[in-house]
Amino acid sequence: MLALADMSALEIAGQVVALISLGFCIAGFASTRDDRLMVLLIGANVAFALQYALFQSWTAAVLTVLVILRIYLARRFQGNVAVMLGMLAVSGVAAVLTWQSWIDLFPMTAMLFGTVGMFMLRGVPMRLFLAGAALAWMGNNIAIGSVGATVAEAMVVCTNFVTILRLMRMRRRYPDVELP
Repeated sequence: MLALADMSALEIAGQVVALISLGFCIAGFASTRDDRLMVLLIGANVAFALQYALFQSWTAAVLTVLVILRIYLARRFQGNVAVMLGMLAVSGVAAVLTWQSWIDLFPMTAMLFGTVGMFMLRGVPMRLFLAGAALAWMGNNIAIGSVGATVAEAMVVCTNFVTILRLMRMRRRYPDVELP
């Protein structure tokens, strides 16, 4: 990882933007409501896309823009395999067109986990897939040297697991109530 003195102005701006996305991520994953999570993730991903562009990590930037579209489509077409496969196909083409190095495998993995999780799952299973996506994004962020985004994804993983525990506890406490 680069020292602050060794970073370009774009990289420093990228670090700042990544910290902004951290706030959106924590608020989203702390929510037990899936709809609120999705809306807050849109804000986080706008910031992440800008951050990746500032770091010139083009596959991550383009796939993050597609994540915003995926969130919308997954909310509107939840459980629709055809739309999910279309989203994965578009993501694959985008990754091929922007490929720079092996590091691009991280955002591709994150896109796969996130897309399947958001389209096909809800509640705890969805959050487990999103935790897998967050770990892949964390690998990307470490590889490109983004401190802010690495911290953001680490917080996403931690907050996500706390919320999973909360949901499991709620299910045990209220077995007859339909929960996410």
